[in-house]
Amino acid sequence: LSCVTFSLPILFPQQSGLYEYKIFGVLADCSPKLCADVYMDLDFRKQWDKYVKELHEKTYNGEKVIYWEVKYPFPLSNRDYVYIRECREMDVDGRKIWVVLAQSVSVPQCPEKPGIIRVKSYKQSLAIESDGKTGSKVYMYYVDNPGGMIPSWLVNWAAKSGVPAFLKDMQNACRNYSK
Repeated sequence: LSCVTFSLPILFPQQSGLYEYKIFGVLADCSPKLCADVYMDLDFRKQWDKYVKELHEKTYNGEKVIYWEVKYPFPLSNRDYVYIRECREMDVDGRKIWVVLAQSVSVPQCPEKPGIIRVKSYKQSLAIESDGKTGSKVYMYYVDNPGGMIPSWLVNWAAKSGVPAFLKDMQNACRNYSK
């Protein structure tokens, strides 16, 4: 497994003590198209992402919206996200780059559930391109305020350790993907 990652934390606005993250990584033996396909396939994600409690896409007022409930360890409450996302294949000076943008939205038809904390501030940008061999270079920017009474040091620790683990899980998922 040759998954190289590092993150550059930048203090989150409003002095919350939380951070925005920029992550760079390499997924060996996973083509950019395969990475994008795996990332966008919600049904497959339920199989390989052990933190998914519930994940589905519905259309509200003509817009596709994703609902995602994430398992949190005891004694913390689970979190859920309601967001929109889009994936585009772009040509930048002859380089093919897959770009995924996601952002939380408020949808009245998808109300908060008791006992689950709604993440209202979530934004993610993902860019995937060839590493020049058989793999992919991945750049991810995200900011996420999980809300509730979690100490900011714990949120930041989870983000720092969770993202490299997620990329490794995604690399394994790419190897097991057939569609």
